[in-house]
Amino acid sequence: MNKRILQYFIMLFIIIGAVIFSYSQTPTRVGTTTANFLEYGFGPAGCAMGDAYVSMASDLSSVYWNPAGLANMQQSEAMFTQQPWIVDINTSLAATGVVIPRVGTIAFSLISANYGEMEVTTMAMQEGTGENFSVADASMMLSYGRKLATWFSFGLSTKFISSSIMHTKASAFAVDLGVLINTPFFSPNGKRENGLNLGMSISNYGTRMKYDGVDLINPIDVLPDEEGNFRDVPGQFRLQEWELPLIFRVGVSVNPIVTTRQKLTLSVDALHPNNNSESVNAGAQYSYQMSNVSKVFLRTGYKALFLDDSQYGLSFGGGIILRLFGNKALKMDYAVRDIGILGNVSSYSIGVIF
Repeated sequence: MNKRILQYFIMLFIIIGAVIFSYSQTPTRVGTTTANFLEYGFGPAGCAMGDAYVSMASDLSSVYWNPAGLANMQQSEAMFTQQPWIVDINTSLAATGVVIPRVGTIAFSLISANYGEMEVTTMAMQEGTGENFSVADASMMLSYGRKLATWFSFGLSTKFISSSIMHTKASAFAVDLGVLINTPFFSPNGKRENGLNLGMSISNYGTRMKYDGVDLINPIDVLPDEEGNFRDVPGQFRLQEWELPLIFRVGVSVNPIVTTRQKLTLSVDALHPNNNSESVNAGAQYSYQMSNVSKVFLRTGYKALFLDDSQYGLSFGGGIILRLFGNKALKMDYAVRDIGILGNVSSYSIGVIF
């Protein structure tokens, strides 16, 4: 029965992938979503692999890539990621996940994006009014992942998303769903855990965002050509609602080289967003067990293959896990990504496994 179910899921992935690329076309909805910081990619391991991480998620960064990966955590973990973005935008991810035996893994995380302060300008005072305003976005997530079988994991995240521009704010609720399937196919040593992995996730499926606030209130004269009416009546602009950046990811990863100390993993993801055309991410990870107390990783990848006018390019990075006393460990990762004319961006993270 398990083999039959596995075959059904593999067929499902093949059909979904065929449908996605059969409808691939020039994007017509670019710039039609809000809270686009949710598309940046968080977690240096995944970023270094060109964001090809949906089938490899197995640590706390799974809260972003695929919540089903939380089910693969062997120990509880806390991490903090700092990710300076383009044009002095600062983004970060803070998360903690607790492994509860026979229940699953529960995680809480916060993604924040701070765009800094800017001068307030008007048509009459284009050099600035002397005031400054700030822009900030945030996403608070509660995630859960569990193994429903030794080869099948399921994950769910609920999130509250907020955005503020000066005195104008907006908010939305969304969910992420994900699955991971471990198969014995193409395992170089016959062990199932080294076989082909399939992953799928749907991110940011939720309500729309509508900005509102005192900055939208302006005095108006409802009948400027008539006398006797009230002048400067308080009026408010009514803004339209904006969708969240919905992303459907499906991916596969294989391990062509597995030895006692070394492991090479190749991963490919296909993406279908609601605000752009389809694309493919590809990446590789090499791990080496130096001793019983340390393990190092080297990673590289390429994001947004086959996407017209993409500025994304090669990415690379590395990481290390140092085992400490009492079955605890220190985890550090780094990634750098090429974004064409916008330059390079880096991502750093430090975590504690306990």
